Amino acid sequence: MSGAELLWNGAAAFFTLCIFSFLYKDNPFYRLAEHLVVGVSAGYFAIILIFNGLIPKLYNPVFLQGKLHYIVPGFLGILMWTRFSRKWSWLSRYSIAIYMGVATGVVIPLYMYTHVLRQAEATMEPIGFSSQQLFNNLLVVIGVLSALIYFFFSKAHKGFFGAVSKIGILVLMVGFGAGFGLTVMGRISLLVDRIIFLRDYISELF
Repeated sequence: MSGAELLWNGAAAFFTLCIFSFLYKDNPFYRLAEHLVVGVSAGYFAIILIFNGLIPKLYNPVFLQGKLHYIVPGFLGILMWTRFSRKWSWLSRYSIAIYMGVATGVVIPLYMYTHVLRQAEATMEPIGFSSQQLFNNLLVVIGVLSALIYFFFSKAHKGFFGAVSKIGILVLMVGFGAGFGLTVMGRISLLVDRIIFLRDYISELF
């Protein structure tokens, strides 16, 4: 490992330990690392915005390609910065309103397709003839129907209807548990990565 790599990895190891110090209690080292992460992230995303958004989608089309109609979204983007002025902040409402309207028109059909239509389509697969496929498809259909019945409050959850709704509760708990487990495992993988980094850095030092 070269001297520059040793220096940068040492800084990374130091700030990693600063973050871990919060496990003991809040302290100046943790706040230093926290503020540094926020500042570096803001600067990084500002550069990404300039080189991936402003230059290729506003500067180049207007000044290099002569597409003057790109000035309109550029002007609306500039109006958003008036949010920081007490006197002119009302101008940003026009940009925000247009942005929210366009974003809603784009997101709603996409959301309906991915989270409603595709999910409904997954419950309409052919039952199949193999025992494994039959079991899996029946499990999906029963799970979806029982979960939907649990949220049907126009009828009292008694008798057969109540039994099916209890199955729906079980299905929901399994789904929530799987989602929570996935989140926890993702965080643990980050922790393991940091521990391996510290181990390798210490081994390089000694």
